[in-house]
Amino acid sequence: MASVELKDLVKSYDGTNIIVKNIDLEIKDGEFIVLVGPSGCGKTTTLRMIAGLEDITGGQVLINGKVVNDVHPKDRDIAMVFQNYALYPHMTVRENMSFGLKLRKTPPAVVKERVQEASEILGLEEYLDRKPRQLSGGQRQRVALGRAIVRHPQVFLMDEPLSNLDAKLRVQTRGEIKKLHNRLSATMVYVTHDQVEAMTLGDRIAVMNDGIIQQCAPAIKVYDEPANTFVGGFIGSPAMNFFQGRIGKKGHVYEFETEAFNLQLPKSLAEEYDKILGREVILGIRPTDIYDKTALPWLHLEKEQPITAKVDFSEKLGMENYVYAHAGQQSLTARVDSHIECRENQSIALYLNLKKMHLFDAAARKVLI
Repeated sequence: MASVELKDLVKSYDGTNIIVKNIDLEIKDGEFIVLVGPSGCGKTTTLRMIAGLEDITGGQVLINGKVVNDVHPKDRDIAMVFQNYALYPHMTVRENMSFGLKLRKTPPAVVKERVQEASEILGLEEYLDRKPRQLSGGQRQRVALGRAIVRHPQVFLMDEPLSNLDAKLRVQTRGEIKKLHNRLSATMVYVTHDQVEAMTLGDRIAVMNDGIIQQCAPAIKVYDEPANTFVGGFIGSPAMNFFQGRIGKKGHVYEFETEAFNLQLPKSLAEEYDKILGREVILGIRPTDIYDKTALPWLHLEKEQPITAKVDFSEKLGMENYVYAHAGQQSLTARVDSHIECRENQSIALYLNLKKMHLFDAAARKVLI
C-alpha cells in the first residue's frame, strides 16, 4: 500500500473558476479517509486529480513520496470504484473482474487466484458465472469492488459508490467496505455527500466546502469540536442549532443575550467570556443537547433555564421525537420524549445543556469556545 499527499493543490477552469483551492492533505499508508461535503464543493475533482483523470492547475500529488502530476492514470497503481458500476453486460462476473488483469497480460494462473481471492472476500463465489443483469444492485457494486481488489493497487479511490443503492443495501454494502478495509489494510480515499457514510467509514473525515477543506479529523472530533459553523451544521442529523446573540454580563454572571431569551453561561469559562464580552456571537448546540422537562430528573442540569418555544411541527421516529420550533426569530430543533404529543403553535419549555455548547464568531463563523 502507499501514502498519498496533496500539497497546495489547485484546480481551476479558464484561470477564473477555481474549484479546488490550495488543499494540503496527508493520507497515511493504510488509512481510510473520506472527503465529504455538498455537491459542487470540489471533493470529486480532488479525487480525480489523485487518479490522474483531471489535470492539476497548481500544487502536487504524491503517491508513496513520488510526485505523480505527469504520470498517466494507468501507471499510478491505483484502482477506482465509481458511482456507476460500469460493468460489461455481456461478460460474466468472473470475466468482468479479470478483464483489467488480462489487458495487462497477467499470467492466467495469477488471474484465477486473484479473482478467487476477491470473490471470497466479497461473498461472490456463487455468482462468478452470472451476468450483471442477473445480479442485484448491491451484488453489482461488489463486483465493481472486486474488479478493483484483483488489481492489488497501492491506493483505492471510491467516488460515491453507494449512491445508486437503496437504503437497506447502502447500509449493508457500507459494512462490507469497512470490513474490506480492515481485511486489506488498504489506503482508501472515499468521496461522499452523505455524512453518515463519512462518519461510519473514515479513520478521518475531511469536510469540504467551496473547494477548501474546512476541517480534517476523526469523526468524533469533527462532531464534538467543529471548527466553524459550516462543519457544525453539515455533520450531524438533524443539523446543529445556531442562535444569534451577544455576550453580556450582569454583575459576575455572563449571559448569552438574544431578542427572545437570555441564558446564563457556565461559570467555568469566565476567563474566555471576558475576551469576547460585548461581541456578536453564534451559539451552536445539537438537538440531542436540548431537552424537555421529562429528561431533567436524570440529567441534573446545573441550573434550569427553560426557554419557551412554539412548535412548528414534529417528527416521530420510534425511539426519537424531533420537535422543530421557534423562540422569537430563532429556529430550533430538539429531541424530546418519544411519547410527547407536540401540536403546531403549542408552547413547550426546553432546556439547553450549555456544557455542550459551542460559541462561534458571528462574522468569521469560526469557533471561539
